[in-house]
Amino acid sequence: MQTNRKAIVAAIAGNAMEWYDFTVFALMTPVIKNLFFPVDPKVPSSEINALLLTTALFGTGFFMRPIGGIVLGYFGDRRGRKAAMTLGMGLMAVAVALLALTPTYATAGIAAPLIVLLARLLQGFSVGGEFGTSTAYLIEAAPPGRTGFYGSWQIAGQLMANVLGAVLGAILTLAFTQEQLTAGAWRIPFFVGLAIVPVLLYMRTSVLEPEASRRNMATAHRESFIEALRNPGRNFLIGMGMVVASAVSFYVTFGYTVTYAKETLKLPLMQSFLVQMIAAIVMVIVVPIAGAVSDRYPRKPLLLASLIGYFVLLYPLYAWVVAEPSIAKLLVCQVVIGSFSAFFLGVYCTTLVELFPIRVRSTSLSIVNNVAVLVFGGFAQFFVTWLIALTGSPLAPIFYVMIGVGLGLVAVIAMRPDEGGRSAQADRVLEHAS
Repeated sequence: MQTNRKAIVAAIAGNAMEWYDFTVFALMTPVIKNLFFPVDPKVPSSEINALLLTTALFGTGFFMRPIGGIVLGYFGDRRGRKAAMTLGMGLMAVAVALLALTPTYATAGIAAPLIVLLARLLQGFSVGGEFGTSTAYLIEAAPPGRTGFYGSWQIAGQLMANVLGAVLGAILTLAFTQEQLTAGAWRIPFFVGLAIVPVLLYMRTSVLEPEASRRNMATAHRESFIEALRNPGRNFLIGMGMVVASAVSFYVTFGYTVTYAKETLKLPLMQSFLVQMIAAIVMVIVVPIAGAVSDRYPRKPLLLASLIGYFVLLYPLYAWVVAEPSIAKLLVCQVVIGSFSAFFLGVYCTTLVELFPIRVRSTSLSIVNNVAVLVFGGFAQFFVTWLIALTGSPLAPIFYVMIGVGLGLVAVIAMRPDEGGRSAQADRVLEHAS
């Protein structure tokens, strides 16, 4: 049991760190956009152009995610989950150092956004391999009948990163003026992340490889990678549909909250960070509860119920907020939507893993996750910012999210009963397939 606890802590903490840096960059967009893309006061459109360019810079890291996912995923299937997770953590450390130390446009000119671009590409490569390897590790290290609960902590780790990023954002906006933030205080969250990395690297190098993964490594053959690519397309499509619903939740419904509140709803920055923090805390609580419930009941009905509630409530809640924007309304909206989203996220992660056999699991998960996130997550903030500017409607992002959640619903409906059944049943199927 102690080994299991150590494994879950190492996987969750490292995963949270990887996503913390992604979260911080997204949350700091309203603060840093003019540091790398200067605004000309004489040109009214330059402000929105700076925001568009910054969100595009955020999105460039996602181009590396499929590459990182394939490379680190294959490495995880051949050399073990532990080795792949440790390598990914080391690459993230380099990316964080670059972001923490990069000069601004005023100091380095065009070199400044180029350095940030390099850091984002490294981040994308690292995070691309993180989901497949750490999720596989968590579930393979889980005791029998607890895979749903253990798998849910993959998502809980990402949400913890969201909480930490929002807490630091709120503290910074309270402790510093806008001028102090742009002068250098915005770097503090990146330095915090950089200080934690050595501890996480040690934790990941000290855990044991799961027994299922060790058996797989002992019998692995060179055809594993090709076999992953030839896996039935149906499983890939179902997996991608669920990942799309997850991606729009992370990158629009919550990752874009602070930018949306400040730039579109014209709400105070500090209170927007607090809304993000409270909603993320609620989600951190709901996610493992959903995972534990999915160990006792069939997963498909749980996924359907959460996605239907999510889809039905999206438009009316956000229309209510937009009609007369306020922090109180935004908080209610984010907590309600976040609860439905969190229940889905707490169940879907293990369900996604169980679509693929152990011998190609890390590679398959990385391909499915990163292709879907590249298309629907990487440039989501850019697209919704552009849609708002194009249509003039503050509700434009909601339609984008509804499309993603709708695709997730279609994917879950297409699942066979045994794919959405109890974890023990699915584990037996996969062990037989492996």
